[in-house]
Amino acid sequence: MKSFACLALATLAMTAAFAAEPLLTVSTAGHYWQTATAPHWAAATPVPAGAVALELDPTRSAQTIEGFGGCFNEQGWEVLGLLSPAQRDTVLRDFFDPAGACRFVFGRLPMGANDYALDWYSFDETRDDFALAHFSIERDRHHLVPYLKAALRFNPALRLWASPWSPPAWMKTNGHYAGLPASVNDLKPEQAGREMQTQFRMEPEVLSAYANYFARFLTAYRAEGITVQAVHVQNEPNSAQNFPSCVWTPADLATFIGAFLGPTLRAASPSTELWLGPIERPQIERIDAILGRADVRRFIAGVGLQWAGRGAIADVQRKYPDLRLMQTETECGNGANDWAAAEHTFGLLHHYFNHGAGAYMYWNLVLDETGTSRWGWRQNAMVTVNRARRTVTYNPEFILLQHFSHFVRPGARRLALADPAVPALAFANPDGGMVVVFANLGDAAATLQVSSAGRSLTATVPARSFSTLRF
Repeated sequence: MKSFACLALATLAMTAAFAAEPLLTVSTAGHYWQTATAPHWAAATPVPAGAVALELDPTRSAQTIEGFGGCFNEQGWEVLGLLSPAQRDTVLRDFFDPAGACRFVFGRLPMGANDYALDWYSFDETRDDFALAHFSIERDRHHLVPYLKAALRFNPALRLWASPWSPPAWMKTNGHYAGLPASVNDLKPEQAGREMQTQFRMEPEVLSAYANYFARFLTAYRAEGITVQAVHVQNEPNSAQNFPSCVWTPADLATFIGAFLGPTLRAASPSTELWLGPIERPQIERIDAILGRADVRRFIAGVGLQWAGRGAIADVQRKYPDLRLMQTETECGNGANDWAAAEHTFGLLHHYFNHGAGAYMYWNLVLDETGTSRWGWRQNAMVTVNRARRTVTYNPEFILLQHFSHFVRPGARRLALADPAVPALAFANPDGGMVVVFANLGDAAATLQVSSAGRSLTATVPARSFSTLRF
């Protein structure tokens, strides 16, 4: 595997040459980030037999692209702490520096514990503390706050959004952070033997306290010098998990947003956007039951979707064209961190952008070599740190995301292609440059012909590769 220092030098060189001539960057499983001058533009010619043809028409633009990002989790910061300060800075620079590799502009953070926390916690576990007298983000000052501040050093304009996986356990009907504990040993003694219910307690005083919990979180982070620009109301509200989770019926979630959370945030933090999601189920009727209420819609800036939520995005785009759309969490694999995972993630990028998403979030930025969560689920990460050797590996999904995020700038417009089934995405950047990302998922080399304004160029790309053409 090539060292990332060499890749970074290639990045700087191709950026400097971008305006002069078309450039093509190609990655395969064995060779990352190979950059060369693409064939020059010529008068349009017939499409070669067997070639993939892409006609780019800047007048056929679709949604605006807000950018790319990933999630800050406690386990990521803990493993970054194993590295030297210089190593850690290199990794963070590669993610967030506007002149670096991925140039991420978004960051997601959990409100309390998620499945990649070091263990369960919330900001207030004092039962029935409706006044939130015991609210504290002290735990975050040791993990998430320094992680965020380290990233903000490289990009002070990083746009942060947050979502809870679970409210304080006492705000749930089961009095427990999870919905499906791995065993009765994970329950409090008084819960053992009971049927698990994991829904939110819908008493008005609990709903009001939870709305204020969001407001207190935003205020506490501002006091740390960190502005959270948006909150999503509940991670995966339809799923009871053995890790932190909370189920809401659509009617209950609508009540919470329309009568409690929306008004509270509007009064306490009016610049903070409120999003519905992240939604992880494909049933549009669940979303309709929430967004169909006028008292909810007036507060909602957009809809975040992940996992099986990809099955709902086309309907959301069609029925709610005024709302922004975000892919909130890349499907996280099994810890293999292989080329097949990157090919799967390309399919997700292709699907979400072709159905109106304006932003795309990876999940774990950094994990150790096991990739295992506190609750026993092994997952992928963009970067792996080996605990024993203190070495850093950039995984194939890092390279894939870089093929997009390095070149597609915030404010770009997606260009609609004649055949949306082709494994390619095209964008027009704010500076007038165009970017085409193509995945050759076959086992043979492929010929790609790109045409625009009566001109065309033809390039051959290797089997099982990602290619980015920019001009």
